[in-house]
Amino acid sequence: MNMKKAQAGFTLIELMIVVAIIGILASIALPAYQTYTKKSKFVEVVLSTSPVKLAIELCVADGSCFAGGGAVVPNGVAYSTKGLPPAPLASTLLASQTVTGAGAITATATAILDAETYIITPAVDAQGKVTWTNTGTCIAKALC
Repeated sequence: MNMKKAQAGFTLIELMIVVAIIGILASIALPAYQTYTKKSKFVEVVLSTSPVKLAIELCVADGSCFAGGGAVVPNGVAYSTKGLPPAPLASTLLASQTVTGAGAITATATAILDAETYIITPAVDAQGKVTWTNTGTCIAKALC
């Protein structure tokens, strides 16, 4: 009796198909991962505006940010005045942060994050509620 030996292992074409599938998956996953890590790093830039944002909201609530005359925009806001903290120091991911007299906060990322900007501008309604409008270059890249 002559028994045929069963084939063991994979054929070359099967291995090539597996390698091709892994290559396609890697080519899709790598750019998505890079965007995800950049977005997670940009959180530091966004969060750096929180103390100033809170101070402006408190300033609006107690009325010390208005020049009078029923203004709906804060007036004379600056670092270290009217309850605002001092300007934050630059860090690995935050290049600079500025605040205008009207309360608009601009945070600029470092070159690691392509110097994207995050700008938030306050608006006060008749009831004294502050709403923030986001602008800046980070919106186009879905970082903020």
